[in-house]
Amino acid sequence: MTRPKAVLIGPPGSGKTTVGAALAERLGVPLRDTDADVEAAAGKPIGDIFVDDGEDRFRELERAAVAAALAGHEGVLALGGGAVLAARTQELLAGHTVVYLRVGLAEAINRVGLASARPLLVLNPRAQMRRLLEERLPIYERLGTLHVDTDGREPAEIVEEIVEEIGT
Repeated sequence: MTRPKAVLIGPPGSGKTTVGAALAERLGVPLRDTDADVEAAAGKPIGDIFVDDGEDRFRELERAAVAAALAGHEGVLALGGGAVLAARTQELLAGHTVVYLRVGLAEAINRVGLASARPLLVLNPRAQMRRLLEERLPIYERLGTLHVDTDGREPAEIVEEIVEEIGT
């Protein structure tokens, strides 16, 4: 059965794409990012999907991208921050090595920036980020088979911790 070596989850700014790329390189496998899959399927950036088609359409595309990636990708898989909200996605993650990249509010905002082009962080980005973290934290905590703190750490340090835990 084809399955990812590791599935990275966490809020915006936790380092899923950055750590994912470094981890994939370290393991000698490809990185797949479901946000990129969604953009490819829609033929436009995520922000445009939200504006043109709405969040429901984005989530529909995201669920399909995650299901396909979990079934057919053997490398490192980075999920969009909100992908874990779907009950079906939560079910599909069972039995996978799910790495929850923890990040504090201040660090996440630092990394994402307050002038972010992220659709769910418009208007009041700090308040929106706090709300996202509070809403999603219990889900990330429950789904993560490995919890890794990212605050104040370099991607290489985080990758080494993950590799030590999951092996190669």
